[in-house]
Amino acid sequence: MPTRSNTRLPFSLFLALRFLKPKRTFLSIITLISVLGVTLGIMLLIVVMSIMTGFGLELQKKVIGFEAHLMIGRNGILQDWRGIAEKVSATPGVTATAPFVMGPVIVEFQNHRLAPKIRGIDLEREMAITNLKDFIVAGEARLDGDEALLGSEVARALGAGVGDTITLYSPGNIGELMESLHSLETDAADDPSAREEKIGKIKEVILPRELTVTGIFESGRYLYDSEFILVPLHIGQEVYALGDGVHGLGVKTTDPYLAAEYQTAIEKRLDDGAYALTWMDLNRQLFEAIGMERGLLFFLMLCVSIVAGFCIMNTLITVTVLKTREVGIMKALGARTAQIVWVFLAQGIVVGLLGTVSGLGLGLLVVAGRNHLRDALSTVLGIQVFPPEVYEFSQIPAKVIPGDVAVICLCAFVICSLAALVPAWVAARLDPVKALRYE
Repeated sequence: MPTRSNTRLPFSLFLALRFLKPKRTFLSIITLISVLGVTLGIMLLIVVMSIMTGFGLELQKKVIGFEAHLMIGRNGILQDWRGIAEKVSATPGVTATAPFVMGPVIVEFQNHRLAPKIRGIDLEREMAITNLKDFIVAGEARLDGDEALLGSEVARALGAGVGDTITLYSPGNIGELMESLHSLETDAADDPSAREEKIGKIKEVILPRELTVTGIFESGRYLYDSEFILVPLHIGQEVYALGDGVHGLGVKTTDPYLAAEYQTAIEKRLDDGAYALTWMDLNRQLFEAIGMERGLLFFLMLCVSIVAGFCIMNTLITVTVLKTREVGIMKALGARTAQIVWVFLAQGIVVGLLGTVSGLGLGLLVVAGRNHLRDALSTVLGIQVFPPEVYEFSQIPAKVIPGDVAVICLCAFVICSLAALVPAWVAARLDPVKALRYE
């Protein structure tokens, strides 16, 4: 006795599956193209949104790990930074403070020269507000006397390693150097002893500083690793002739994402001329650019899904034309309009479901293997894909947010289902007499 298992399906779904399964092939070429369009649309949406989300989160992580939550500064030098540190430390929510000196310098090692920035720090206090110790990849986090910590890209560019001695030249004393040279020129008639004294002062001004590399750090953000050299606070003060002053004061709080609230409380305790900036303020343009690009790319990729929806509509319109006789027979046998609508609507739902599931799986697979895929593309194309000097990350960051994925899949599925409404309604309005007249 023949089985009747297929008839257990609802009438509309049974016919929809039959229409999607031609006699000689499992799926027609046009149906495969429709499913592929949905798959690619969802895959691109998941990959793009995950990478852009990863960019934002990883950037926040790197910034918070290497920089303080807030920075106290003044239009000039903080000479009274110890008093300011005491006031700031008394603010509820503040857990630690650390002074710093920062500015450009010229560094030389074995005829290799760079112009990075030095950051003069009190190492013990600095490690209380940042994750510096976790970033050390060679040597150790030690800054005693004439010692320095190099960013990994700075060390690579110089060819320097742990134990090597680098030469530091400061542009901070150029003004003093020019004044000394001008004085030497205008006082050319001075006696030889006076000239020798002035020449000696000039030599003191331009005298370089020899620093021993005790460690190399790698934050994972190219900007930090390629531009920063960490030195003891006193060397930074000497290089820029600050005396006991500093350029700023780093502040750590209990919650970096509430830094704006702590900023308001801290500014009430500061003297006139001093100000506080959060880590978000210091990187606002970058975060805003990522947010804008994320929204724009979501819109563009959503358009891809809409195009896939039109492909499904085109497929079902073609099926409607090809199945005019079958629709006429069903109408003549008493099939209701709703049943005819659901036959074609079910086809759109099935195609949308297949595309959504395959796109979800493929998208998650691409996200998981994104860095291997980048390396493979770089090898095949002979160019560097995702260069770290441009994007500031050595690896492609990504973060899959379940809520975002759910919205993407739901939107794509709804678009595909709605795309089936037009051909379904056209098919349901066919006159059975006209449909069968020429059959």
